[in-house]
Amino acid sequence: MPRVLIIAYGNPMRSDDGVAWRAADELERKFAGSKIVAEVEILQCYQLAPELAEAVSQAEAVIFLDAASVGAARRPGELRCEEIVLHDARTSFTHQLSPGAVLALSQQLFGASPRAYAMTLTGECFDHGESLSPVVEAALPEWVSRTEALVRQLLSSARQV
Repeated sequence: MPRVLIIAYGNPMRSDDGVAWRAADELERKFAGSKIVAEVEILQCYQLAPELAEAVSQAEAVIFLDAASVGAARRPGELRCEEIVLHDARTSFTHQLSPGAVLALSQQLFGASPRAYAMTLTGECFDHGESLSPVVEAALPEWVSRTEALVRQLLSSARQV
């Protein structure tokens, strides 16, 4: 049972939408051969689905990695880390869920409420293709570094309890 579960989701065939998969690959390389590898599980998927609730229920903490869309308050290459707080544990079953909905299902079905974080990197190009835009490619190492730091923080805070 992993202490920290990382769920990287998006479509690697849609340019920047696949950045979470790239981050997951880099994190696996960083953790390989270290003692952290036994405490962290990394999943890659195209979208969040109800089936993930069971895996979430077995972790002490969950980190969701995803590309965010550019909006009024977001610019390409921007990194964000936000703790996910459950407000209403009721959710309906669909084929695509938000991180909060996956957590709510985990609580509803398995009685588990792990700490959870959404880490996003704002994309610029979501066209068909496998390459990242230059701004997202440049931000990827920092995103991986911040994710690794959060994993280490979560593991060390759990040991102190």
